[in-house]
Amino acid sequence: MNTRSYNQAMNLSIAAVERDTGIGKDTLRVWERRYGFPQPGRDEFDERSYPLEQVEKLRLIKRLLDQGFRPGRIVALSVDELQRMSYSEVAAPQSASGLGEAQGTDLRIYMERLQKHDLDGLRRSLHQAVANLGVSRFVTELVAPLNAMIGDAWMRGELEVFEEHLYTECVTGALHQAIHQVSSTAQSAAPAVLLTTFPQEQHALGLLMAECMLTLQGCRCYSLGVQTPLHDIARAAEAHKVDLVALSFSVGLNPNQVVDGLNDLRRKLPDAMEIWAGGGNPVLQRRPPANVVVVRSLENIAEQVQRWRDAHSTPA
Repeated sequence: MNTRSYNQAMNLSIAAVERDTGIGKDTLRVWERRYGFPQPGRDEFDERSYPLEQVEKLRLIKRLLDQGFRPGRIVALSVDELQRMSYSEVAAPQSASGLGEAQGTDLRIYMERLQKHDLDGLRRSLHQAVANLGVSRFVTELVAPLNAMIGDAWMRGELEVFEEHLYTECVTGALHQAIHQVSSTAQSAAPAVLLTTFPQEQHALGLLMAECMLTLQGCRCYSLGVQTPLHDIARAAEAHKVDLVALSFSVGLNPNQVVDGLNDLRRKLPDAMEIWAGGGNPVLQRRPPANVVVVRSLENIAEQVQRWRDAHSTPA
C-alpha cells in the first residue's frame, strides 16, 4: 500500500464520523464553515475524509456537549483546552458523592474493575447492588452518578471507547435484572407505557433507567429500544393500546429535532394518549412543546404516575 492509500485508509468518511461520534453530518458541515473545525481532507471521490486525530477531538467535544456546553464555546478550542475544561468545569464532585455511604462502598471500585477489565467482577458488583439497594436506589443513587463518572473519565481520556461500551453492556444487564425483579408488580390502575427514542437518539441507558422506575410503580412497559421512526412509534402505541409514550432525550440531541419530533408525534397519537419526555436535553426545560409532559428527573416518575392515576381514577 502506498503512502497516500495508507493515509486515506486511516481517515474516516463523514458517515463513519457520524456513527462514531454521534454528531450529525449537517452539524459537522456547519461547524466546518462557522468555526473552522473539523477540517477534513478529500478522498479520490472528492468526498470529505476526516483524520483520526480530528475524530478524537470530535469525541471529546461531544462529551462536553453532553455535559451542557454550547458548540460556540468549545468547537474551536484546542484539545489541551478541552481537556482542561473537562477537569475544571465538569461537575466531578457528583461522581464521588454520597453513594459510598448508601451501599458501603465507593463508585471508584466500579471504575477500577472496568479499567482492569474485570467484567465478571463488575457484573457481580452491579447485580449485588440491585439486591442490596433495591431497584429505586440502585437506579438513582448508583447508576445515575456512575454514568456521570464514566462519562467524565472517558472525556478526560482515562477510558477507551471499547471500555465505555463494555460498561454500558454490564449496566444494561443489571438494569434488565432490576426490571425483571419488579416486573410482576404490574397494576391495573397504572398506565401502560411504550418506551423508545427518536431515530437520532442512540443512548439507551436513560431509557432503561426510566423503565425500571416505571415498572416499580406498577406500570406495564413495552420497550422498543432506541432509534424508532415516528410512524412506527405511533403504530406500536396503537397496537399495544398504551396510555402514554415515554421518550428519552440526551443533552447532545439537536433541540429542533426534539421539538419538531415531539410536535409531529403528538399529531400522530390520540389526544388522550400522553407523551412523556425526559432526559438531559435542555430544550425540555426551556421550551417544551405543548401537550407534552416533561419528566424532570427519575425521582419525578412516581409523582407523574400518581398524577395519571388520579386523573383516570373512577369516582366512588
